[in-house]
Amino acid sequence: MRRLVPAPEGEVDLEQAYACPADRPWLRANMVMTVDGGFTGTEGRSATISGPADKRVFATLRRLADAVLVGAGTVRAEGYRPASLPIAVVTSTLALDLDSPLLTAAEHRTIVLTVAAVAPERVEAVRRTCDVVICGDTAVDVDLAVAALHERGLRHVLCEGGPTLLGAITAAGRLDELCLTLPPLLVGGTLDSSCWADYRLT
Repeated sequence: MRRLVPAPEGEVDLEQAYACPADRPWLRANMVMTVDGGFTGTEGRSATISGPADKRVFATLRRLADAVLVGAGTVRAEGYRPASLPIAVVTSTLALDLDSPLLTAAEHRTIVLTVAAVAPERVEAVRRTCDVVICGDTAVDVDLAVAALHERGLRHVLCEGGPTLLGAITAAGRLDELCLTLPPLLVGGTLDSSCWADYRLT
C-alpha cells in the first residue's frame, strides 16, 4: 500500500499512519464503500467488497484499538465471531443469537450496550455470558455507551458500523475520525440515500 499525496518514500507504515493519540480517548470508525456508494456485496456483507488493501487497514485498526463497537444488525449480517480484543454490541432489543460464539466463546466477555425497556428475563439470559450495560431508556445513548467503555479502560474505540450506529455517533459529536476505503468495484442497484446522511461529517 502506498500513499499518493503527499508522495511517499517507500511503503506506508500503517500502524504509524493510523496511530491513535496517546493523550486522550479516541473513537474512530472504519468502513468500506464501493465507488458507486455500496456498503455490501451481493451477499449482504462488507467482506465481499473488501480487497487485500481494505483487509490490511481493517486488521491494523483492530490492532490499534482497545475495543470494537458495532451494532447488532452488523453483528448478524457479518457473522461476527470472538476477536483478540473486546467487542461491544449496541442493541435496543437484545435480538441476539444467545448461542453464537461471539456471546458464548469470547476470550473477552462481549459487552452488550442496551436499554432499560428490554424485558428483564431477556437481560438475564444475555448476562449469563456477556456484560450487559443499560445505556438509556428506550434508545441507546451514545454518550453513556462510550462512557461505559472508558470506565472499563477501553479508551481507543473502533466503530465498525452499521449506518444507524455510525449516524448516531456522528450526530452526538463523538466521532473523532472516519477511515474510509474505496475498492474499485461497482455493485449497481438502488442505493439507500439515507446512508449518505448517516455518514456525512461537518
